[in-house]
Amino acid sequence: MIEVLQGLFIGTDLDYRAVAGREDWWMIHACKEPYHRSLLGYSGRGAPKNHPEYLIAKRGKVLFLNLVDVDDPSYIPAEIIDAALDWIDRACGAGEKVLVHCNQGESRSPAIGLLYLASQTNAISRASLGEAEAEFVKLYPMYNPKPGIRGFLLQNWDRYIRSATSGQ
Repeated sequence: MIEVLQGLFIGTDLDYRAVAGREDWWMIHACKEPYHRSLLGYSGRGAPKNHPEYLIAKRGKVLFLNLVDVDDPSYIPAEIIDAALDWIDRACGAGEKVLVHCNQGESRSPAIGLLYLASQTNAISRASLGEAEAEFVKLYPMYNPKPGIRGFLLQNWDRYIRSATSGQ
């Protein structure tokens, strides 16, 4: 688990297990398996599409995302990423610690952390995804996004950065 900004930690399943159940942490499970699946109780390939928490579920200080690490960015809904960024903003804004984790801590959770730092803070560059990644990897060396999440970042970079700069 690495703190990339005061109160914002990025990590793995093992990091989550180290702080699970502690009241002083907010959590984002940035992975479908096993958290979203277990919470909703589905056993097939995916959650039922008509379920009200198909993409996102909230329980107390925990956000469960139906987020898979796939090669195709079209399988990554912006709604999921937006919810994660909002969750981080709420937790950090309240002075709380938040852990964003995925299974291996290489792709989904660090991509969300990178996007938060670039769009909501001045901690890393906003000039381009490449520049932001070069700076982020100094903070979080395990960053190794898979094609789907990196494709999502490439396709949506300008929208997130434009939204961030228009709100200032």
